[in-house]
Amino acid sequence: MIYLKTDEEIELLREANLVVARTLGEVAKWVAPGVTTRKLDQIAEDYIRSQECVPGFKGLYGFPATLCISVNEVVVHGFPSNYALREGDIVSCDCGAVTKAGFNGDSTYTFCVGEVSEEVEALLRTTKESLYVGIEKAVPGNRIGDIGNAIQQYCEKRGYSVVREMCGHGVGKKLHEDPEVPNYGRRGTGALIKNGMCIAIEPMINMGSKNIVTESDGWTTRTRDRKPSAHFEHSIAVHHGKPDILSSFDYIKEVLGDRFI
Repeated sequence: MIYLKTDEEIELLREANLVVARTLGEVAKWVAPGVTTRKLDQIAEDYIRSQECVPGFKGLYGFPATLCISVNEVVVHGFPSNYALREGDIVSCDCGAVTKAGFNGDSTYTFCVGEVSEEVEALLRTTKESLYVGIEKAVPGNRIGDIGNAIQQYCEKRGYSVVREMCGHGVGKKLHEDPEVPNYGRRGTGALIKNGMCIAIEPMINMGSKNIVTESDGWTTRTRDRKPSAHFEHSIAVHHGKPDILSSFDYIKEVLGDRFI
């Protein structure tokens, strides 16, 4: 069942998503060669708790950490570890936070570690651009398939592939609500988009094949061909007839400056 949110609930969701946005801004300060992904996770957890919120992912479905940290060919759900980031890596940090009022924020940014190749940077730019292309379709009267189709067409025309098994979702007092929001599909299909619908849109785009595999830990999901994958996510509300982005990359941009993708 799709729960349409009131204006008040949308503002409470915005509060949660801005906590996530500021958390990713704090993480951005530490993304550099030699820093472990476990360190990034601790930075995120400490900041979220300092805001009188709790990490949205930690313990959810048994996930052990605050951030899903996915390096290079890992698509999603990577575990923080003692892996020290290396020059030329990319690292996606998927972050969630829950406010005292019980609302979830959810957003993802893929960072460059030092200097990356032009080929990898192009993948990141296309993935991030496709996020906004999808968001533009989140208007009343369209359908969820219009979002996925827009993302798919944008990325595939540029030579990239779209992960099929993972998708966006509704967001509210539960992190994962209806509807599912795939990053591919046919126009005019899926749930009807209405005012009050709140969803997380999150393209996961591969440089090579769309095929993925899940490692033995049951979580870490990587590309089968081990080519890089990028992931960007915003939580939005369909509000007053248009998409209202509740999360933000502005805090990341403040930190990264001209290194911001």
